[in-house]
Amino acid sequence: MRPQPMYRQVINKVNKMKKLLTIFLLLLAATAQAWTQRQPNPPAACGVHAPYGFPATIGVQPICRQAYLVGYDAAAKLPKYVTYELLPQNALGCVARTNAFAADQSVANGATPADYAGTGYDRGHIAPDGDMSWDPQVEFESFLMTNMSPQSGSLNRGAWKLLETSVRGWAVQQNQSFTVMAGNIYGPGDKTIGNGVVVPHALYKIVIDNQTNAVAGWKFPHVAPYPNLGNDLTKLRMPISQIEQEAGVKFAFPSNAKELAPGQEWAVDFGRLTQAKRAKCGASATDD
Repeated sequence: MRPQPMYRQVINKVNKMKKLLTIFLLLLAATAQAWTQRQPNPPAACGVHAPYGFPATIGVQPICRQAYLVGYDAAAKLPKYVTYELLPQNALGCVARTNAFAADQSVANGATPADYAGTGYDRGHIAPDGDMSWDPQVEFESFLMTNMSPQSGSLNRGAWKLLETSVRGWAVQQNQSFTVMAGNIYGPGDKTIGNGVVVPHALYKIVIDNQTNAVAGWKFPHVAPYPNLGNDLTKLRMPISQIEQEAGVKFAFPSNAKELAPGQEWAVDFGRLTQAKRAKCGASATDD
């Protein structure tokens, strides 16, 4: 039965009000997330985040933030690498997640949050928010789009997040710092979204135990249809030399670095990590 003219008018008014309300809420959210961006530091100031030497690659813009160093590929609108030092005390940060995604004002024509809208991809952190939640401005800077790449939800909220949480557990439970190096693997033939943001066909992460000089690397395939990679991170281990070759980045390591075999990674107790976070930050704290 078709609506009568009067009812159609009412329905149209209701739909218009819903649309206006949606726009208002989006503007309100954008206003709530607005924050003042600092200019990047000189790249040399990020030596603490690359203690064994700066990554060697081509075609990237180094962007030095307080808590991490980015090698940004402006052509792909992706971070080719991000490297930072994670201290035990910073792995238990108490700043609440803000979701304050923002285009990086230091980059011309870089990626924007809108590039990801309606694509089905998460705006996936390379340096995770959970590692940056020890200072409000640092936490905001973790949401700059120069620290993001398109990630399927099954990866970003699955195995990738599991390794992020594991690294925090290692830092806290080993009570020592780790150097973390992570980024995207991409090339000709990879699809793009938005205004030319490349969807990487793989991601990687390398960690260095700064006390023992033990190192380990992981590669995460990212090709549609996107699989659930499970929770056995040993299956995703890859020799660091192969990661470097595929990523097109040469990383620096301690002179006596020892690469761990799969299955020899550091132990982590996720229950203890959650308890430590809540003891420091309060009962409602979550490990993002």
